[in-house]
Amino acid sequence: MKRVIKTQSYQDDLDQIEAFIAQDNPSAALEMWFYIDDQVDKLADSKFPRRSGRVSGTKELVAHENYIVIFIEDKSSVTAINVVHARRKYP
Repeated sequence: MKRVIKTQSYQDDLDQIEAFIAQDNPSAALEMWFYIDDQVDKLADSKFPRRSGRVSGTKELVAHENYIVIFIEDKSSVTAINVVHARRKYP
């Protein structure tokens, strides 16, 4: 199992997602925060689904139909960098 590292920018993105959803439904917002974070924890298992990233050197996890986690991975760790809305064009 790999070690999962969560950067401050990843955590900030999750907090912003929660704040946005909480405007309409605070309990759903908290549920989404934990759901996405749980999906990231599962990246410790190298068999958990992931795809090549749009930015060289990155990979992506479709944590929810609306949210994609951008991360980098090496032999011993997975580092979650950002969470972006699926409709957002990046980089």
